[in-house]
Amino acid sequence: MDPLSETLFALADPTRRAILARLSKGEATVNELAAPFDISLPAVSKHLKVLERARLISRGRTAQWRPCRLEPEPLKAVDGWLGDYRTLWEHRLDRLEDYLATLQADHDHQEDKND
Repeated sequence: MDPLSETLFALADPTRRAILARLSKGEATVNELAAPFDISLPAVSKHLKVLERARLISRGRTAQWRPCRLEPEPLKAVDGWLGDYRTLWEHRLDRLEDYLATLQADHDHQEDKND
């Protein structure tokens, strides 16, 4: 899978998005990440492996503690990809706004003629 597809796949799951939201506040252990969820530690570990494979998180090693941390680069790539579409839609909305303004001006002009 290409990196963008890996990232989007990882982001598709609400549990993984919640884990990323937690990690945006700072490093955390697996137990800390698992605490808010009603799922097993092995299930949380599977989610972490998906996030790690997508390079959205990394795991350190400090003695027995293996903190997870957010890695923002893949999110920047998604933002860049979405930015192209954002530009397209903003351009289309600007054209629609211009068209509606023209229609409104034509309508106002017709009303002035009828008065």
